[in-house]
Amino acid sequence: MFAWFQRLLPRTGDFFGMFEAHAATLVAAADAMTKLVDGGTPAKGHIDEIDRREHEADDIIRDVLRSVRRTFLTPFDRGSITSLIGAMDDAIDEMQATARAVDTYELTRFTPEMKQMVAMIAEAATLTAEAMPLLRNISRNGNRLHEITEKVVGLEGDADDAREAGLRKAFVEQSDTPMQFIVSREIYKHLERVTDAFEDVANEIDGIVIDHA
Repeated sequence: MFAWFQRLLPRTGDFFGMFEAHAATLVAAADAMTKLVDGGTPAKGHIDEIDRREHEADDIIRDVLRSVRRTFLTPFDRGSITSLIGAMDDAIDEMQATARAVDTYELTRFTPEMKQMVAMIAEAATLTAEAMPLLRNISRNGNRLHEITEKVVGLEGDADDAREAGLRKAFVEQSDTPMQFIVSREIYKHLERVTDAFEDVANEIDGIVIDHA
């Protein structure tokens, strides 16, 4: 009876394709964030683009979770699959939260440190997108995957440094405008959460490599 039931289940799901599709939404959202903080173009279009990409990512994670339940054979442990896609989804969720905070506070000018952090987010997204196809052959690509995750973790540390420098500068320059400092602190907090989420993605990838290399 159990053997008959197994034959009814899909034996494989296109998890790698879904990972790659989700990573593409991260890159697109990070690109929109870069344009948002660079200025020169209407902010609303970039905020709307981040929202669209987040909705695309939601559709993909639902497909992943549905496939995990229905697929008998998965490329690696189900928990690793859901943890990885969950960490990736946290990254785009935090990008959306950042964009919405920018919209709420009607922020139109961004500090050099904020722009640095967004550049690091964009690089982390690009590295994540590079990593996804490499998961198709972990034994062959393990070294490169480790290099990528090491870079992403390093970016998170650099982003923390940029955040601290930006907050110190804001505390001095905005001492007479406490509300402006509160807004700056809030934006830095959101940007930090994005980089933290990408570090979580890197850690999930590392765990998969360790288990399957």
